[in-house]
Amino acid sequence: MSDESCAVAVVGGGTAGLSLARELMRREVGPVVVLEREAEAGGIPRHCGHYPFGLREYNRLLKGPDYARRNRDAAARAGAEIRTSTTVTGLLPGGRLEVSGPSGPAVLAAKRVVLCTGVRESTRAQRLIGGDRPLGVVSTGALQGAVYLKGIRPFHRPVIFGSELVSFSALQTCAHLGITPLAMVEEEPRIFARRLFQPYLWLKRLPLYTGISQPRIKGAGRVEVLNFIDRHGANRTIETDGIIISGRFRPEAALLHRSHIEVDPGTGGPVVDQFGRCSDPAYFSAGNLVRPAETSGWCWFEGVAVAEHVAEDLAAAGKARTVPLFTREPRIRFIAPQRLRLVHADSSDSVIYIGLETSIDATLSARCADRVLWSAPLRGRPRRRLTVPLEPILKAAPDGPVELTLQD
Repeated sequence: MSDESCAVAVVGGGTAGLSLARELMRREVGPVVVLEREAEAGGIPRHCGHYPFGLREYNRLLKGPDYARRNRDAAARAGAEIRTSTTVTGLLPGGRLEVSGPSGPAVLAAKRVVLCTGVRESTRAQRLIGGDRPLGVVSTGALQGAVYLKGIRPFHRPVIFGSELVSFSALQTCAHLGITPLAMVEEEPRIFARRLFQPYLWLKRLPLYTGISQPRIKGAGRVEVLNFIDRHGANRTIETDGIIISGRFRPEAALLHRSHIEVDPGTGGPVVDQFGRCSDPAYFSAGNLVRPAETSGWCWFEGVAVAEHVAEDLAAAGKARTVPLFTREPRIRFIAPQRLRLVHADSSDSVIYIGLETSIDATLSARCADRVLWSAPLRGRPRRRLTVPLEPILKAAPDGPVELTLQD
């Protein structure tokens, strides 16, 4: 097993990892190595042969594969080394990585490591969909890989299970090969994607069933039927030859769970401060591993921001006091970051992400012991982007753990 070294190792060659690598090279931090387990870097957009990507990043309206190629080429032109078909098998203290690639196993020692492994969709089992186990049940990601990368049409008339933004991506993917979805079904009482997407369903004449329960798949060999109870309590059956399980993203965090790095039970990703730093200060994280799940454009800009923090940390490494940021509010599913670094660095663009368990209309307060640091009205729904500014909380100079509370 040979040993190598670099200034920064980026684990994951998706949108966040590639934009981060390019920015690190622009800041001349030293050798940057991107480690990507797939045969080609680029992440999820490689599988999305549709618009819109890249408008804010490149001032161009791009399809997913073209966007992924731009990100990949930009990082490579900047001087980052992109190693594909390379799997990180272990995260060791101090920035040492166990790596397996075409040349065999190795240890890569980096001054800083940035984890950008992204997210994956929840499986059928995690969504608690009962019934038979026939062929024809796929995730949106698997569908996109089959359609765009291999030209395979896995079914003709599927049902889309879920109503998040990625569910509409599944609709566009189906259209690419003439697949005609029969319906979109959702367990929650309302569609999860923004309302502006709902007219698209009307244009496609695609029925939407919300508030469903007890979904069951039936089929001998292949999918034949999706059965469920609708919001009115009626038993409904849709004859179909496929099911697309879409959304309910989870961090791709298997590496973290086998490592010494602290994992947040709310997000499922690493515990981080507002700069993306993990519990081991040699490690940072960016993109959807931190909190599921944002658009590629959001991850691109976050990669650039975290690259700035990593470069500054390499130039002037030093300890700073941190305090926990936490909540005991059952209506909040997760918050990120989970620690606040009490430094004078500019945090004007930093935000706290809040993931909701239920819809709320309340006052959110940040408290340190008996002192209210900040408060403001907060309204939102689950799986929607919900952020609050971090700067006013830091300016209030917390001297201990900060708790987020809700008051109706």
